[in-house]
Amino acid sequence: MGENGTSCAVSGMKLSARNQIPGKIKSITEGVVTAEVVIELDGGGELVSVITRKSVESLGLAVGKRVYAVVKSTEVMVAID
Repeated sequence: MGENGTSCAVSGMKLSARNQIPGKIKSITEGVVTAEVVIELDGGGELVSVITRKSVESLGLAVGKRVYAVVKSTEVMVAID
């Protein structure tokens, strides 16, 4: 990571992604290869991520565990009704 990485509060790890949203795992629904992880955000609302089952296992993810949703994108779209 470069010098401009932001610090993740969990371990002092540096990330280039600035959008690190704290929360806790509300549910995990495992499929054959992937798992849907629902994160209840500290500021309200939920965020859903689909990751591999191997990632769920290697990160030790479980309902109630504190996590950070890290969003890194080159583009954010804006929509109106």
